Amino acid sequence: VTVMSSFRPKGISSESASHFPLADGSVTPQKRPHKSFCIYTIHSVTFPLPLHMSEQQLLKPDEWSYCDYFWADRKDPQGSAIISGFEVLLQKQLKGRQMQKEMAEFVRERIRIEEEYAKNLSKLSQIPLAAQEEGTLGSAWAQLKKSLADEAEVHLKFSSKLQSEVEKPLLIFRENFKKDMKKFDHHMSDLRKQLASRSAAVEKARKALADRQKDLELKTQHLEIKLNSKIEEDIKKARRKSTQAGDDLMRCVDLYNQSQSKWFEEMVTSSLELEHLEVERVEMIRQHLCQYTTLRHETDMFNQSTIEPVDKLLRSVDPARDRELWVREHKTGELRPVDMDI
Repeated sequence: VTVMSSFRPKGISSESASHFPLADGSVTPQKRPHKSFCIYTIHSVTFPLPLHMSEQQLLKPDEWSYCDYFWADRKDPQGSAIISGFEVLLQKQLKGRQMQKEMAEFVRERIRIEEEYAKNLSKLSQIPLAAQEEGTLGSAWAQLKKSLADEAEVHLKFSSKLQSEVEKPLLIFRENFKKDMKKFDHHMSDLRKQLASRSAAVEKARKALADRQKDLELKTQHLEIKLNSKIEEDIKKARRKSTQAGDDLMRCVDLYNQSQSKWFEEMVTSSLELEHLEVERVEMIRQHLCQYTTLRHETDMFNQSTIEPVDKLLRSVDPARDRELWVREHKTGELRPVDMDI
């Protein structure tokens, strides 16, 4: 970690800080471009010290936007590696994609259960148990068995619609998702690598300037002890080299700031795009889960319609009528026995 003072905050120029556009058409909050305070550099990115945090405003206040909360790196909770804030956002996207696939697998299992249930209902409806029941009760029983076949058809249609209207959309949504995420990752990684390279160049130039200044100071001290033309010439050379080293440091700092400004802009743009993608994913899943509940309600309604004829016939079951019908068909005679005469 490198700590410096009396520097204007790096990472974005005063002009881009004032006018950088966000996705909703707004711009970043106005920053005071000439404010000077202590900064520190960690993992090649320059930040103000925490005591100056109040000087910065959120880019999208009160929205908990990705573009405001993922600037620093952190330790990977699953290992010892350090990952960038942008990688955390990418991991969120990849996890969301995995959750989406698992939801599709869940629906696929529900479809399998529905298909198996429909198959068993259809098979049960064809079993000739109690097929010889007669009368109004026999009619109700026959309708109940038929309702099983009707219900099986309802569940088959339900499983088919689940497949086409819920499972399939969950599976095919953003088929090129991983490929797109890799593009994001490579682009941001390249910008961070360039930033790290230019940060290293700044430190190298800073060290070179310190060495040149130290050499100039030593030669100046020698001149105070012993005055001669050769030492004066050496001092002139040392001063030129020190000036050159200072110019080199300024050039390296300028290149670093350009790289960090570019990285800053890409971070804001890309994080807002990932935020939009996550909103889109959640809305898509919500819509298709709503479709699931709609289909489920329809299935209940259709199942109810298959049982209504059964209810109607059950209300018409009449033991007396059944007895009459059975007697008419199976009677053996109406004459009753009488006493025998002598």
